[in-house]
Amino acid sequence: MSRHDTNRRGPTRRSYLRSTGALLAGGTFAGCAGRSDAQTETTSSTATTDEAPSTTDTTTAEPTDDATPYTVSMAPMGEVEFDAVPESIFTRLTHHAGMAFALGRGDDVNALHAPAYYDALWNQFTPRLPGVSLDWSGLYSSWQVSKEQLYALDSDVHLADPAWIVQLDTWNEADLDEVATNIAPWFGNSLSDRHVQPPAGWAESYEYYTLWAQFEKVAAVFQEDARYEALAAVHDDLLTTIEDRLPPADERPTAVMISSGDLEKDIYAYTLDNPGFLTAHTRPLGPRDAFDGSVESGSTVDFEVLLEADPAVILFLGGMQPGTSMADARAVLETDPVASQITAVQNGRFHPQGARYQGPILNLFQLEMSAKQLYPDAFGEWPTYDDGPYPEIPEDEQLFDRQRVADAILGDV
Repeated sequence: MSRHDTNRRGPTRRSYLRSTGALLAGGTFAGCAGRSDAQTETTSSTATTDEAPSTTDTTTAEPTDDATPYTVSMAPMGEVEFDAVPESIFTRLTHHAGMAFALGRGDDVNALHAPAYYDALWNQFTPRLPGVSLDWSGLYSSWQVSKEQLYALDSDVHLADPAWIVQLDTWNEADLDEVATNIAPWFGNSLSDRHVQPPAGWAESYEYYTLWAQFEKVAAVFQEDARYEALAAVHDDLLTTIEDRLPPADERPTAVMISSGDLEKDIYAYTLDNPGFLTAHTRPLGPRDAFDGSVESGSTVDFEVLLEADPAVILFLGGMQPGTSMADARAVLETDPVASQITAVQNGRFHPQGARYQGPILNLFQLEMSAKQLYPDAFGEWPTYDDGPYPEIPEDEQLFDRQRVADAILGDV
């Protein structure tokens, strides 16, 4: 059984076919688009992780030609019918855009959240993939998506979670049905990010997926099983390497991830082992929580709180974004009378991170970089990084084969 599979959360699925546009469960939902990591997360023992196998097969579509209708099943939509392989692709969050990119369809994406930011970030990694390029600049920014804009885009598939979209103030279930019927199906799952409780009325149809289990289903939508299998094999090999080299649990460092636009004013702290695909690159590495459970993921902290936790390693989310200088960030910590006492700062173990809403390709790179940042003795040193693209790691120190990944993206499978 593949380590990418996922357990089901309930016996009932919502049927959501393009041919009918029917959402069988009723009810309307209030809420806002913004969600902090401090919201309630489920802790069901049946939830799977990106490093652990499950006991449930993942459904994929049978191979077919572009002109033959086919269905693919994923919660919360249920069985979704496609008349042909989608060409133009709407996305809202970058784990879905990253899946399209991994399948060689990055340039077919017509919308995503904060396109300028994520185009710049993703292109910090593409230079290490021979022959691979990406351009998301100038796309529609889809965080506060409008129905009118979806009509204008006229996409062939909406890689977005209807259980999340319906929480926007301007959306209801009738709108979801209208878009699915008149434009294109919804096909996405986002509450698996932190295993957030679904909105009222959606719990029976909702399931949580690992990043790679969801990627397999998205690959089935595009009839790209071969690309998925090639990349999943790289991921499996990388996880095996990590599992084989990880030191015993009591020898692992304490760590925390933080983000900040201004380290002297606002710092957000994130734990590294909570359920969901946001930790798909840190949970398999098993570092110890520097806060020891005392700080909830997404909470604000200051230098005093960080010093009290005294992590051996600090991972700085957004540190690889162009325009962010890790040298300047290190200088802030090293010159502050409180922050300079933190063990990670004193030992030069303040390292950059990319994005938590990662697709499969960023997940591979971030597993490698996080392994080196947390366990340099086991996986090789992470080079000092100030800015610019992902560092050039010597070939004999790379934890996955860049050419294999590039070949899969380019369709050479």
